Amino acid sequence: MGFWGKIKNFFKRKKDIAKEIEKKHEENSVITQEKFDIGLKKSSDSLANSINNIAKKYQKIDDALLEAIEEALLLFDIGPRSTQKIMDAIIEEIKFQRVEDVNLIKEIIIDKLFVYYIQNTNIDFSINIKENTTNVILVTGANGVGKTTSIAKLAHYYKHKGYKVSLVAADTFRAGAIEQLKIWANKIGVNIYTPNMEGQDPASVIYTGISNAKANNDNIVICDTSGRLQNKINLMNELKKIDGVIKKFDPTQPCESLLVIDATTGQSGINQSKAFNEVTKITGIILTKIDSTSKGGIVLAIKDAFNLPVKFIGLGESLDDLKEFDLEAFIKSLTASIDL
Repeated sequence: MGFWGKIKNFFKRKKDIAKEIEKKHEENSVITQEKFDIGLKKSSDSLANSINNIAKKYQKIDDALLEAIEEALLLFDIGPRSTQKIMDAIIEEIKFQRVEDVNLIKEIIIDKLFVYYIQNTNIDFSINIKENTTNVILVTGANGVGKTTSIAKLAHYYKHKGYKVSLVAADTFRAGAIEQLKIWANKIGVNIYTPNMEGQDPASVIYTGISNAKANNDNIVICDTSGRLQNKINLMNELKKIDGVIKKFDPTQPCESLLVIDATTGQSGINQSKAFNEVTKITGIILTKIDSTSKGGIVLAIKDAFNLPVKFIGLGESLDDLKEFDLEAFIKSLTASIDL
């Protein structure tokens, strides 16, 4: 083959590779959307029923209609503060556009719900994983929110992406937490660093774990922490000590401090989780069990309570059901059942 023939083949191969990459991206987008559709089915149906029924029941735009919308938003677990702000935006839009057709209310509600989520907030959902270093992800959250399972899903997620992942079992307070994480580590096939003795100081466990992870050239080390909330001062001191230990290795770490919130607990779960946000610098939220609730509005309530992005969302029980939060997919799924 001549020189120009080789050049032609080279560029043809580059185009074929580009097409293949684009095809895989489109396939992944379809899979992600399908996961969101299935996981948010209860919430989507709940929101659709409320909004569609309001549009059918009320013949004119008046105080009764607005009260019905407000009640629907509160029942969707958006929270009183968020609901009031969204209602103000809806009323303002109705007056500005001089809306008289009740059917147009559905589009206004949807628009204001998601404009509210986007405005005045950091909507960078990406995880700050750096190359050529040992990245530390610190995971916090109250007991019972699915923290251990979320850590396992995170480990599985990043291992599947080709990273060398390890775990640190530093929840030395809850009985069975270490054994539970060991079982997950074995199932996923990742290293786990555990306490050397019963009742060992969590910061000490994390120090040893990160030391071993760095020596082992692990790309990502995910650290479990205690979920106890009995004493905020103790919690603050423990997390502060852990943060100091991590920064001894690298001042830029942890790359992420993720707070786990159970979607099924609603407003009470948010109030419970505020203690963690008050005592340590949280960078994002892992929202678990969204598939088990019909109140997907909690995503907006979280935004209002923490002004932090949801970075991962639990859309089912299997290891593959923890997904990076995709706002477009979330909106599409949540509004899929509404008749527009």
